[in-house]
Amino acid sequence: MIRISVSCFVLRASWQKVLRNTDLGHSILYISFERKDLIFMPFNPKRVLFEQDALKYPLGGQLFDQFSNKDIEINMLKSHNRVTDIPGKTPQQAYSEGKSTLVVGIRRTLNFESCKPSAHYQLPLATGCMGMCMYCYLNTQLGKKPYMRVYVNIDEILSKAADYIKEREPDITYFEGAATSDPIPVEPYTGSLLKTIDFFGKQELGRFRFVTKFTDVEGILNAEHNGHTTIRFSLNSANVIRKYEHKTASMEERVAAAQKIVEHDYPLGFIIAPVMLYEGWKKDYDELLHELEVKLGQYRDRSISFEIISHRFTSRAKKNINEIFPDNDVPMNEEDRRFKYGQFGYGKYVYKKEELSDMEGFFRSRIAEIFPNSKIDYVI
Repeated sequence: MIRISVSCFVLRASWQKVLRNTDLGHSILYISFERKDLIFMPFNPKRVLFEQDALKYPLGGQLFDQFSNKDIEINMLKSHNRVTDIPGKTPQQAYSEGKSTLVVGIRRTLNFESCKPSAHYQLPLATGCMGMCMYCYLNTQLGKKPYMRVYVNIDEILSKAADYIKEREPDITYFEGAATSDPIPVEPYTGSLLKTIDFFGKQELGRFRFVTKFTDVEGILNAEHNGHTTIRFSLNSANVIRKYEHKTASMEERVAAAQKIVEHDYPLGFIIAPVMLYEGWKKDYDELLHELEVKLGQYRDRSISFEIISHRFTSRAKKNINEIFPDNDVPMNEEDRRFKYGQFGYGKYVYKKEELSDMEGFFRSRIAEIFPNSKIDYVI
């Protein structure tokens, strides 16, 4: 048995091959192994950058005191939108250092973005993610140094959400809390998710939802959610997670966390994404669905939601991914795809129609067998 320390998490596994990319500041290791005995610790940033005015808010002061007592680099910023204190000369170094940085700021723009098809609006609690998923679309949205950012003016954000709810009366308004982030890793520091869940628990016409690849859900299990918050877990085949979703929980660990969520009467959902259609993909994804059946079969009569999203990429994303992970084998061969314009005006490479039709038939059939009362929100 071998124990390997990697940045902020610990791996214990029998392994076959380790390929070290020495250009990455925190030593990302590409490891071929079974992740059944993998232990994750909370997000431990290497540096925390505070917008000066953020300290005027209770949460800002709390975070400053908390991190000041740790062996962590702390710097002040005039604005969280102008972050210049993150090192990194090469694309790999910049990416790694960004992923090790937490920025604490004030959300000044309180006009919420649309979030179709997931919800009516994005709820901006945080941006960024500590995970290092090689295919991630955020690689094209968060710059060369994709830091994690949290907002301290949570009361103002929730007050604005209440205004949006009132505008759409008597209809229910849905808010997505993970459109450009995974909020779970920073929850032990901020408590913003717990506060948000309690807020929506009191809203007759407001609903909240977010998705995560992480498992630190203990802090929100006893929230007064009243069934108004849906927690979804992003899942993939064990093969895809091992190859591409670095610094995230394993498939089995995510399903175990989902079991805790449903045991505390939260509405539960799963995003299976990005579905990759490689040789043997049906077998691998069937194993994923079997894991759900084994762990959650007793809840098969619940209305569990599913969202199925096939893998796609843009030319810009491919360029960035190849710069950060030069030895990657993410499937990005344009000749194997068809080009399609998206809703935001740029083009992307998606699977061919017959492949997507086969994928949709597979998931609709298998999910209906396992969870007959489930709802598939969309397959794209």
